[in-house]
Amino acid sequence: MELLPEGQRNTATEVKWEDQQKINKFSTIISKKDELLIHLDQLNQEKEYSDDLSLEIELLDEDDTIQYKLGDSFVFMKVSKAISKLESDQEKMNNKIDASNELIVKYDEELNELKSHLYAKFGNNINLER
Repeated sequence: MELLPEGQRNTATEVKWEDQQKINKFSTIISKKDELLIHLDQLNQEKEYSDDLSLEIELLDEDDTIQYKLGDSFVFMKVSKAISKLESDQEKMNNKIDASNELIVKYDEELNELKSHLYAKFGNNINLER
């Protein structure tokens, strides 16, 4: 016996174990994507700072000594060496940004596949949108 208002009928679809696994996978991928988007924003901000820094360093004389941040500490190095170090750091950062963007695309493809399957089975009984 169901306790639905008069005139309504139960349109719920049975959730099987495989369906629940897909729902769980969808949730996990969404969480990973959100974390990756936050990390990507941080990387883009660091890249912007790095670009600004490279413009400022180019204005200095190559024989000057400046403090360059490595990890949590600063070391003194010549401007010419700092420029080459900064270029290699920027290249690594660009590679990380590209890899993150590729992973986001992969996550989006998986999410779309799971959405299509889950919406096909559950219709309006499931909400996968934000």
